[in-house]
Amino acid sequence: MTPTLVRQHLPRTGHGPRVDRRARARDWSEIQERMLVPLYEAVYRRLDVGSGTRLLGLGCGSGLALLMAASRGAAVTGVDTSSDRLTLARERLLPAGRDAHARADARIVDGSPGDMAHGDMAHGDMAHGGTADTATSGTGTAGGRSPAYTVVTAFEPIGCLAGDADGLSEQLTEAVPLAGRGAAVVLAGWGPPERCATASVLRVATMLAEPLRGTGTWRPAHRDDLEDVARRAGLRPDGSGRVACPFGYADVDSAVRGLLSTGLFDPAISATDRIQVDKEIAEALHPYERQDGTVWMPNVFRYLIARTL
Repeated sequence: MTPTLVRQHLPRTGHGPRVDRRARARDWSEIQERMLVPLYEAVYRRLDVGSGTRLLGLGCGSGLALLMAASRGAAVTGVDTSSDRLTLARERLLPAGRDAHARADARIVDGSPGDMAHGDMAHGDMAHGGTADTATSGTGTAGGRSPAYTVVTAFEPIGCLAGDADGLSEQLTEAVPLAGRGAAVVLAGWGPPERCATASVLRVATMLAEPLRGTGTWRPAHRDDLEDVARRAGLRPDGSGRVACPFGYADVDSAVRGLLSTGLFDPAISATDRIQVDKEIAEALHPYERQDGTVWMPNVFRYLIARTL
């Protein structure tokens, strides 16, 4: 296993909602991230991810998808905008309890993207510039750039926020040159609203964020969202699939915390306040609350496999 984690630094463009970023990252890791495990598994099976795979995960979160790929023998690199999520990913992929031999292959590096273009380190910071943090384990190509990636994944689903496709296109502009010719690039998106129970809850974000309507507010998924992004990135579509990914929670409180950890409700929190958003989400979840107090929302997600030229 050769895990690498890179932190992206986004430009500051205003004041976001006041949230406990560390607690939110923990909620993502413990509650929400696992909801897309069926998607990760389906993609890895279809692409036969294994010991010959060099995988770059865009928006890697707290590293669950990377860990699953690494357990299949892949060398993995993760990129995310949240330093708190990456801290949790490092705990998963680079545990302090490893023996001395394993620890000798692990490094934590602070540097610029240029500093990470050699050896077993990949380019950092992608489209955003600035300082990047990496955590690397394993071996690379001594004295030169790492071999090209064979798989690039963007598992964070698009198609529910205005402008999310543009953000993904920017990431792919920087990521695709790091992949080899014919490498698989996996894009994921929300399924049609009628097949995603969570869509009705996400509409709460749009309603509450009405004064801030624009980029970052919810919108229905479009049929060709993924193909449009692939086309803009100069990729060739090479198959697609749909995967059932139900969102299941122990109770309403866990559901609210998990959904908030996605960041999809941040515009609503900015326009109103956290208490109001919590209340509205809880009310929207009532139709999906079962007799034992658990919450169950069936969803279908779509993925597209495209190839570099």
